[in-house]
Amino acid sequence: MSSIVSLGQPTVGAEELQAIADVFASGWLSGAGPTCATFERRFAELTGTSDALATNNCGAALHLGLSVLGASAGDEVIVGDYTFPATGHSVAWAGATPIFADIRPDIWSVDPAAVEAAITPRTVGILAVDVFGQPADYDELQAIADKHGLWLMEDAACSAGASYKGRPAGSLADVATFSFHGRKGITAGEGGALTTNRSDLADHARKLHTYGIAPALSREGNTDLPIPSFDELGFNYRLSDVAAGIMLAQLDRLETLVASRQRIANQYATLLVDVDGISVPVALPDRVHPWQSYVITLDQNVDRGKVASYLKANGIQCNFGTYASHVQPIYGFSGHLPVSADLFKRHLAIPMHANLSEDEVDRVVATLRAALTT
Repeated sequence: MSSIVSLGQPTVGAEELQAIADVFASGWLSGAGPTCATFERRFAELTGTSDALATNNCGAALHLGLSVLGASAGDEVIVGDYTFPATGHSVAWAGATPIFADIRPDIWSVDPAAVEAAITPRTVGILAVDVFGQPADYDELQAIADKHGLWLMEDAACSAGASYKGRPAGSLADVATFSFHGRKGITAGEGGALTTNRSDLADHARKLHTYGIAPALSREGNTDLPIPSFDELGFNYRLSDVAAGIMLAQLDRLETLVASRQRIANQYATLLVDVDGISVPVALPDRVHPWQSYVITLDQNVDRGKVASYLKANGIQCNFGTYASHVQPIYGFSGHLPVSADLFKRHLAIPMHANLSEDEVDRVVATLRAALTT
């Protein structure tokens, strides 16, 4: 049987192992230590922000961001609908209600017109999603936020290395959040980060992410015995220094990894242009797409389940795209968002990671052609 072409795959090796060894040698393995501090400085530079805060996952970063922005019970937050439910969940964790807005049919991020139509007197903010890494329409969204006195937040879970009109992902809203899950462009297996240019939000987030006190590193080297005082309910959202060491090695790889994914996306687009029954994803010229996933849209008359079964039977991993959040029963959302609902049924993710060879891409496309004609 032919080898499996994996849907996603991390790029890790000797550099990451050495980074782990360096952390072990330092003696500080727990969260929010010196290696985390170094990673945070470098990630802030990468994202063009004044502050970055490493977290144990993106869900934690989302919750922290919403908490410091003040989302709470009785509030509504408008959320781009086409996303993994961590986005909507985080709004609920903060006590607020996610109000889902429909998406653009081409790049699948939230439609600014749908955002404006969803605003009510209870709306406090907008949570946009950079779907599969390509940034949303932040100029238009910021104009809406300013007009209505709302804050703007960027779910940049897939967006490390992306940019919008020359500005890096992470700097496009009041707060942004990233994921370093194993399927993302850079990864420590798990992990996340919050970025912001607002020092008030950064300071509050740093306090909340360590149970409501300053991290132990801030007391390191004191000659007296400082005893923290707890005056606000916080969380344990720290990233371990072991994971932060891996992330430092991954940051060194980021430019090369994004370039590899862009090369693969270009190869796919060239090979798939004449394949009947599908449409290839759109990358807009005013933004850098890091291609966390490569998701094709099947025509209405194509049986997605049949295509997926054929691919898997022939060693090509695949999956659906992501979720139309508004149809998930947990939210009890009563509206219908036709664009998101339609794409939820027709999207198919095919292999995308920086380790794919040209021959493997050729094989994926050939197998997909066969699946569509069988």
